[in-house]
Parts: sequence; structure tokens; C-alpha cells
Amino acid sequence: MNRILFDVEEIDAKGMTICRGTRADHLRDVLKVEPGQAVKIGVVDGSIGTGTVGSVDADGVTVHCVFDAHPPPPPRIDLLLALPRPKVLKRLWAPLASLGVGRIILTNAEKVERNYFDTHWLMPEFYRPLLVEGLQQAGDTHLPKVTICRRLRPFIADELPRMFPDGLRLVADPDGEQRIAAIDVQMGQRVLVAVGPEGGWIPFELDMFKAAGFRAVRLGSRILRTDIACIALLAMVQEQMDA
Repeated sequence: MNRILFDVEEIDAKGMTICRGTRADHLRDVLKVEPGQAVKIGVVDGSIGTGTVGSVDADGVTVHCVFDAHPPPPPRIDLLLALPRPKVLKRLWAPLASLGVGRIILTNAEKVERNYFDTHWLMPEFYRPLLVEGLQQAGDTHLPKVTICRRLRPFIADELPRMFPDGLRLVADPDGEQRIAAIDVQMGQRVLVAVGPEGGWIPFELDMFKAAGFRAVRLGSRILRTDIACIALLAMVQEQMDA
């Protein structure tokens, strides 16, 4: 953890909080904090600042919090992801938050197994701690917004114009006409990246994306697993944004 994050209700009126569980373990065993030591802190979807360690014992670590700085700017990348296998989804939550994604839209596709939508990893009480874990690694506080869409075609037709009215739309396709590294992202432009299931988007779906203004992009000649493709694509788009 490069920044310890708290929910606002964990902090009392005097700015005091008690870390327990994995956060306390990290402070005690990894950072090896002592009373009086300063640590980087933040509030989920809020400000960042500095915490001063009070007591350190087996019951937890007390921290006095001062939030006096703004977090990094909100991410300008959104991800539209065909729902992967549950074990893949589980290991994607934290990296997606670390990379900096504003919104994660999980959708159906022809090659998505219908029972994937029954997984508990689509429940906020299971995925939210993983998103926070990713934010703590990155030092950010902006929690990605998660939307579950069980029908792709109505989403593209009805919801997409409202949720993503402008910006650059990209759909990952091994046969795409452009390499992702050649995409030019304008200053301040928002980017939506659509990544398909393990078996890829079917031609009908790709045609639907293109009709909705998506540009088909490729990483190279290799066909990647969903989790690798997501991380690689988002990292390259972020690099284009920062260039």
C-alpha cells in the first residue's frame, strides 16, 4: 500500500481512526510504523493527506488524520468489458483500479457464458475491497464506478450515448485496422475501451461497435487473454494520454 485509504465514516470528529485487518498488518509488519511516524492517507472518493501514528498494538493502529490536499485528477479512461470468467474477474478488480479507470461496464456478449453473471464477484461487498486495494497501491482515491449490463445491444443503442456522449471510443480487435500505439488522444479527451471475451467479439458485435463510432484497434499479432489484454490496452492508452 502506497496510501492507506479510509471510508469517511471510519474517521471521528477529531480526525482519529483505528486501522485493523490488512491495513493494520501492513502498517505494523511492512512499514513497521512507530508512534509519531507519518504515513500517506486518503479518503475513498475524497482528499488525501497525512496520518500520524498513535498507538501500535495487536488490536490495531490508531492514526490521527489530516486531509489537506487534493487527490490526482479523476481518470479519463473507461472500460467496457465482456464479462470474463469469475476467477479472471476477481484478479482484474485491483489492477483496473491501480491503472486508473473511471468506470467499469461489465456486459454480455455472444461468447460470454450466461452463468458468469451468477458469480459473487459481481457483488459490491466482494469487489469493492479489491478496488480499494488497487487504489491504495496507486496512491489514488477515485473509486471506479461499476455498471453491470446483461444485454449489449440495448446498452450500445440506449445507454452508451448518455454515459459516454463524446470522446474517443476504441474496441479491441486482433484484426483492427490501427495499432493502439498509433492512436492520438487529444488533450482532455475521454477514452472508452471495449474488450471482448476470451473467444473475441463476433462479427455482428464488431459491426455494432463500429456503427456506434468505435475504432477497431489491435495490440499486435498475438491473441491475448482477457486480463492481459485489459491491462496492456489500458496502460498503452494511459501512456498516450500522458505523452
